[in-house]
Amino acid sequence: MLLAVIIGCKKEKFDDTSFVNNGVSDPAKLSVLFNITQDNTGLVTIFPSGEGATIYDVYYGDGTESFVKVGAGKNTQHTYKEGVYTVKIVAHGINDKTTELTQELTVSFKAPENLKTTITTNGLTVSVGATADYETMYHVYYGDETSTNPEPYDSFLETQTATHTYASAGSYVIRVVALSGGVATTTHQETIKVGKQIDLPLTFDDPNYDYTTSDFGGNISSVVADPANATNKVLKVVKPGGAEVWAGTTLGTATGFATKVAITAANSKMTVRVYSPAAGLTMKLKLEDHNVGANAVETDAVTTVANAWETLTFDFNNNSAGTPALNPAFTYDKASMFFDFNVGGSGKVFYMDDLKMTVPIQKISLPVTFDAPNTDYTVIDFGNNVTIDAVDPTNPANKVKKTTKPGNAETWAGVTIGTAAGFPTKVPITSDFAQLSLRVYSPAAGITIKLKLEDHADNTKAVETDAVTTVANQWETLTFNFLNNSAGTPAFNPAFNYDKASVFFDFNVGGSGKVFYWDDLKLVPAPSSVLGIPLNFQSTTLNYAFTDFDGGAVTIVNNPNASGINTSTKVVKMVKNPGATYGGSFLALDNPIDFSTKKIFKMKVYSPRVGAKVLLKVENLTNGGISFEKEVTTTKANEWEELTFDYSAINTANSYQKVVLIFDNGTSGDGSANYTFYLDDITLN
Repeated sequence: MLLAVIIGCKKEKFDDTSFVNNGVSDPAKLSVLFNITQDNTGLVTIFPSGEGATIYDVYYGDGTESFVKVGAGKNTQHTYKEGVYTVKIVAHGINDKTTELTQELTVSFKAPENLKTTITTNGLTVSVGATADYETMYHVYYGDETSTNPEPYDSFLETQTATHTYASAGSYVIRVVALSGGVATTTHQETIKVGKQIDLPLTFDDPNYDYTTSDFGGNISSVVADPANATNKVLKVVKPGGAEVWAGTTLGTATGFATKVAITAANSKMTVRVYSPAAGLTMKLKLEDHNVGANAVETDAVTTVANAWETLTFDFNNNSAGTPALNPAFTYDKASMFFDFNVGGSGKVFYMDDLKMTVPIQKISLPVTFDAPNTDYTVIDFGNNVTIDAVDPTNPANKVKKTTKPGNAETWAGVTIGTAAGFPTKVPITSDFAQLSLRVYSPAAGITIKLKLEDHADNTKAVETDAVTTVANQWETLTFNFLNNSAGTPAFNPAFNYDKASVFFDFNVGGSGKVFYWDDLKLVPAPSSVLGIPLNFQSTTLNYAFTDFDGGAVTIVNNPNASGINTSTKVVKMVKNPGATYGGSFLALDNPIDFSTKKIFKMKVYSPRVGAKVLLKVENLTNGGISFEKEVTTTKANEWEELTFDYSAINTANSYQKVVLIFDNGTSGDGSANYTFYLDDITLN
């Protein structure tokens, strides 16, 4: 039996096209360009354009209401007599909506007259506009491709502006050509100078910056090759015969720097490298408000070498005699250098480079590693000890102290770790747990090492304890328990302000020339308080001892916005102050990070802006060359977000015990709210 099944198909008719209007915008940003043949024929090519348009109605405006339809990306041609016409463009969108534009068209075979241009610059970008009589349109040649044939140009109409961004700073000849409806043209030519406005640090090497200087009093300055390094560019200043005693050079134009110099009473120093023809010459550096010249401060430094580079430091807390003192409320955004100040010109030649803010020198504090940049690692020997800076005898990349107890040293000879003022804060030990550790490289086992804590303002308030070396000529970590004070000495008193430490090598034995290396004085965490990953910064017993470097400044603060994904009470605040572009902070953990199974870091960040770069780096505890890093960018501003750092490529055979944080690596901070970041909850997943 044969069974046939026939399935019929019904044809449906759809008349509702309203869905097309959903989410479709009307035609917008209409414009029109006229290209008139330069042969006195009056032939004009019309190019309509816009967003969301599929076709255009072009009304020629020559006395008839007829129009032609022109597809998107197409053009139409029409021959005009001399005259002024109003061309109308009607753009049709896919949603059947229309938008109109009218544009005046001048067709004249007469050369344009009264050509006036408006040329403005902003950094590397130039904007050009023009007006004229009898013109039809303009061509602008920017002067940076003169060797190209034909030379490129931009076209624009009288109501429009042409813009162009140069590849590098410099002077360029701009030509604006006003076209008629025929062969006649009129040209305006002008030389412009473009470049980003200079800012600190000032180096003279970046081709994107305008290194214009403004000489006064007879000085002559120019950017030239470094006399000691031909690959480096510097500023050369000549103080010729006849130059005034006050002759100087303003670094930049009259508008000064792009941003305010972030100088304060606490951070009052700037440095500049100078190559002087003689020692003993006074150099003056003056800062002022480019809008209010009376708001100024100046200070002096004296050269110490001839015909060689040296770095001079200018401390604006020490203003020049008879001049106004530093006022941090002023906007200091302009700087001038005075070479051989108060001496008339005699032809001396000076070179300068690298004007920048100094990074404040930090006082020594726990943990003491001797590796943190911009830290004052001064120590004070007593009893004839001799201590110097040295390199780790087993690791040339690590900095340590070397103490020699010579033959004439007392039995009680020692060394104070820091100055007489001690640490900036009290050593945070308690009656429950009061231990510090010190790594020591001793010439023999069985040697007594004493560690003493005291109040720097009252040395009768002290506590001391001993440890004994167990190995020779290798590093070991000694632990000092101040709850077990040395025999015959005062016991630990939690009410005392212990803020100063001294170490005594081979205590109670006279000097014999023994040499000791030492490093890494730090608190020993209580057994129940181990600093490691994850980090949430909520503990009241853990010591989140960040070490700041080159402008970074970390503090533990209250959460500025306890909302969204982060409602915790305590977070890390990182301020990037003026300093190196890589300024940041690091935290040394108690133990190496375990990457054996988990290799994805996550961290919550609160950024003032979208697109800020966040670098999370891990390093070996003693060898910074052993490291791994990842950088991501923020996607939210003024709210918490969680960033992810993929560490899947890390070499797990290495040991990593430091967490390094750098925001906007490659850009100097200014200490403002724009360079203030918060972070929290560093986890390994």
